Amino acid sequence: MNKKTKNSKYLIGIAVAVGLPLFCYLVVSRMSVGAVKMPRHYIVDSVDIKTVDGKRVADTFYHRVRDLRLTNQLGREISTDSSLPGKILVIDFFFVSCPTICPRLTNNMAMLQNAFRHLRRKEINLDTVVQFISITVNPTGDSVSRLREYADKHGANHDTWWFLTGDKKTIYDFARNDLFVTATEGDGGPSDFIHTEKMVLVDRNRQIRGYYNGLDTIAVKQCADDIVLLTIEREKKRK
Repeated sequence: MNKKTKNSKYLIGIAVAVGLPLFCYLVVSRMSVGAVKMPRHYIVDSVDIKTVDGKRVADTFYHRVRDLRLTNQLGREISTDSSLPGKILVIDFFFVSCPTICPRLTNNMAMLQNAFRHLRRKEINLDTVVQFISITVNPTGDSVSRLREYADKHGANHDTWWFLTGDKKTIYDFARNDLFVTATEGDGGPSDFIHTEKMVLVDRNRQIRGYYNGLDTIAVKQCADDIVLLTIEREKKRK
């Protein structure tokens, strides 16, 4: 495949990703939430069996992602709960010096960001309900200033796309035991390393609603679609 063909495919991917959220919003917002297939819930914590009117009813409790406190590329201490109340989250993991999957992963995250930023110019401000979060798996090497430079390189909106660093054990525990992005065991020590291509979609209740291959543009477009569905779900529940 020559460079021109690759660039054409990339531009087509951007065009589709930009158009998808608005199209999906306009269609789904005119329909009942019950009339469309919403993103599934992942990771069941427990199931409580109750008897209601003589019938056994299962009440499922889904895993809730814990609050994460780290530092973003602007040097600000943030909390995913108190800093982002009611926001939908899209989370991935990377490191600045990664020569393999991270550049593609970050480019696709940028494509997602730009798709929703595009809608700011319209009456629908979908970019205000979703936060993009990229967490370094090499916090000792990725300083705040280095993350700022990397974020600027990829055209990040510093308000809606955060690059986070902090304590390695905290980050690795969050990746393994809250987002479940890897099956490998580890303690977050110096020799521990996580490298994943996954993007994780977390709803406003901090429940996991999607896993996507961040290197696959089709999967990334599905993520954009699901973000819109969660936005509609939120709006319908408020009414």
